[in-house]
Amino acid sequence: MKKILVPSDFSSCAKNALDFAIQSAGFMPLEIHVLHVFESAQDMYTDYMGLNKEFRLSLLAEAQEKLDQLKKQAEETVGITLHTHLSVLPLTESVLEITEELGIDLIVMGTLGASGLKEKIVGSRTAHLIGKTKVPVLVIPYFYIWKKPEKFLLATNQFENEPVILDFLFEIVDLFMAQMQVIVFTEEEGENAFSILEHTRKTPRYETMLKKQYHQDTLTATQIFGNGFEVSLQEYIREHDIDILAMITYPRNFWNRVFHPSLTKRMSYHTQIPLLAIPASTAS
Repeated sequence: MKKILVPSDFSSCAKNALDFAIQSAGFMPLEIHVLHVFESAQDMYTDYMGLNKEFRLSLLAEAQEKLDQLKKQAEETVGITLHTHLSVLPLTESVLEITEELGIDLIVMGTLGASGLKEKIVGSRTAHLIGKTKVPVLVIPYFYIWKKPEKFLLATNQFENEPVILDFLFEIVDLFMAQMQVIVFTEEEGENAFSILEHTRKTPRYETMLKKQYHQDTLTATQIFGNGFEVSLQEYIREHDIDILAMITYPRNFWNRVFHPSLTKRMSYHTQIPLLAIPASTAS
């Protein structure tokens, strides 16, 4: 992992995400890119009168000045050079374009912009990006305060074994010199007895495979049961002092997206610790 992209609207939430990236640079050599997306409502009359154009230019200049201030502050306080970018394209399009162009390895975003505290707004843009990008997205909660990650948790029910996915996750764990834990969630309702037994049988084998492949002697894989994934997961995180939660995002067809919203996206709204969303498409 060499290049990080941090989209910023200059809110306190975006500053939290940037702070995580900057602090992480103390543990690994990182090239940090900060992207501000300028979006403004268009008005045909003011455009025709030439008023909106002048106003937009002044806002663009103000945004560039704020980017320059972020860059200067990082250089003066922590000696890190930020690479700044200003785009007038929509957020998702801007992120996808610059990610491809620069070869970004990780996107770090906050879960709350400048819009407000309601859940329907909180994290909406960040959640929207999950599943859209080909690179992992690290979600930083609004009230999160930086601390060196000591414990990572991979939550799964798929027994992921794709090296491209797992290599990225374990690389970060190693760079932070952290411990790795894995939970295999089994839904008690909706699962037949055979599926439950299969999870029980596979979990210790999965632990052995991960320990051997990634030289993680302290790694543990645990099967947890419940009828509510989010509730069971939050309880485990609290009880085991987990610092970063990792989940894999899988492509879904139209009907699955309508009736079964992505668990990873849902967690991005509610998590109180950073959430690392790794797209399964990474392995393609």
